[in-house]
Amino acid sequence: MSVKPVVTDSGTIAFCGLYCGACKRYLRESCPGCPKNDRASWCTVRSCCIEHEYRSCADCTELSNIAECRKLHNFIAKVVGIVLNSNRDACLAMIKEKGYDGFAEHMASRKLQTLPRR
Repeated sequence: MSVKPVVTDSGTIAFCGLYCGACKRYLRESCPGCPKNDRASWCTVRSCCIEHEYRSCADCTELSNIAECRKLHNFIAKVVGIVLNSNRDACLAMIKEKGYDGFAEHMASRKLQTLPRR
């Protein structure tokens, strides 16, 4: 099975802030990545971002504090965060700070799908 290399591509940033460009499933071409995954209609974060025309939760203007978002911080997200040791809030903060291209460059250069929880 061929595996694509991790490259800088801001188009592979998930709506929740994960970097699909470093995900094993994406690199093995068994997932198109969040933005192109039409089968992920179950994801409330994805649906919200599409509805509001946000590129990710980093663009949200509905809440002043992303930590208050119940869609981003639902039960499933908490479990995934523990399993992946994922800090999506830190990912979204970095997107706000560095922009999408800067975030993608940071994540790709370190081959990270997410920033770790502390």
